[in-house]
Amino acid sequence: MTAVQLNAMNTELWQSIGAIADSEPLMKRLTRYAKKLVKEKKDSTLMTKDEFFAKLDRAEKQPGKIFESVEDIDRYIRSL
Repeated sequence: MTAVQLNAMNTELWQSIGAIADSEPLMKRLTRYAKKLVKEKKDSTLMTKDEFFAKLDRAEKQPGKIFESVEDIDRYIRSL
């Protein structure tokens, strides 16, 4: 979408909101719908507290490597 199209859509959205701003029931519906859209857009990198700790638990069960120095880490990464 071009900047011009985005600007036109933005203007149209604000005009529509202005047209219903004096109607409480319509504003409530709009607010609920906007919240629903935000949930749909949820960033896949975000996680809940429970998901985070579950991920930590899974990671602790995986075999790991211990390196003595930064050079050892560098050598290991380059070998991959």
